[in-house]
Amino acid sequence: MRMMLLTAGTRGDVEPFAALARHAASRGHDVRLALPDDADAPEEVDTVALGLDVQRVLSPAGRTPWALAHHVRAEVRPAMRRMLAAAVRETVAFDPDVVVHHPLVLSAPMVADSLGVPRVLVEFAPVATPSEHFPAAGGPTATRDLGSHNRSTYAVPRTAARLFDADVARAAAELPDGRRPARRSPSRATLMAVSPALLPRPDDWPERVHQTGAWYEEAPTASPDPVVGDFLRTGPFIVASFGSMTTGDASARGHAIVTAARSRGLRVLLVTGWGGLVLPAECHGPDVLAVRSVPFDAVLPGATLAVHHGGAGTSHAVARAGVPAVVVPVTADQPFWAAQLHRQGVAAAPIPLRRLSARALVPAMQEALSRRERAAEVGGLMRREHGVHRALDVLESL
Repeated sequence: MRMMLLTAGTRGDVEPFAALARHAASRGHDVRLALPDDADAPEEVDTVALGLDVQRVLSPAGRTPWALAHHVRAEVRPAMRRMLAAAVRETVAFDPDVVVHHPLVLSAPMVADSLGVPRVLVEFAPVATPSEHFPAAGGPTATRDLGSHNRSTYAVPRTAARLFDADVARAAAELPDGRRPARRSPSRATLMAVSPALLPRPDDWPERVHQTGAWYEEAPTASPDPVVGDFLRTGPFIVASFGSMTTGDASARGHAIVTAARSRGLRVLLVTGWGGLVLPAECHGPDVLAVRSVPFDAVLPGATLAVHHGGAGTSHAVARAGVPAVVVPVTADQPFWAAQLHRQGVAAAPIPLRRLSARALVPAMQEALSRRERAAEVGGLMRREHGVHRALDVLESL
């Protein structure tokens, strides 16, 4: 089978698709993975770039309404326009048997319809598949159970997607006949790459929605850098990461985390990412190591706890390692996952970003540590899910 995989977003959106691409290729499928320009292209996978620099799109020069509006006009809209057109162009060139796509790749349905092949939607959080049991993950009410009104919250991501209708229409120029199909066919299936241990499947999802569990590379993880390895062997430590979340004062966040950890006698592996965390000069010491990135699956299993922003990928990686967490959500689906991790007993009550301080972190760390037994139990369940295998089984059944 020729599989066109299309993803857009940060590390948490790219690495699962890379794991699926590798596994599909190992089963003999012909796979091409389209991904952002600034993503780390996986080895031994046929990849193409989509003309999208995610870090640039997520890094506005200012936070005032004027600055944000200018950033949308100057960076976000042009980047989305390039990505939507490139997704069509590269899919047409590959001529696949199936199109598997991230929700942000809004032109995927159009090109699949034009080529007459099935498409499969991938969700890393429930944003496109409504349920009465919980609200849409990326909406303003993501942490509140609205009962019978939960289903209506899924209109928010649909409305946001319609803002790019003109850009999708423009991307039709890349189709073989240059025209957008008159009708949009529904997805053949939805792959919900979410662990049922973190989000039990609701009874109102249709049968075409397959909850596979999270996708990750199941081969033995490469050892971390020797400097990191030596640090981790020295004594109890926490892992702190805010990924690509640069909103606010990253240095103040680093200061709060290090100060709170020291009060509990814990050392800190500070993963700075794209600048989500910064280690201030006054916090330097032998009990703190700041690195830009690490293989989470290699360092998390030995951690005492984790402090993170609640992205879907990080939330699943920490929970899969059996490590309790303190979650400080910033945006998008992060408040949803922060609340869900707390409900499932693997994380402390979330700390709002505006209230993050050493004073708030100390009791939250204590609460997280009291959940170690539950975290270990959930981690054991998640490590038996084999989500990427189940996802490929679904694709092959098409």
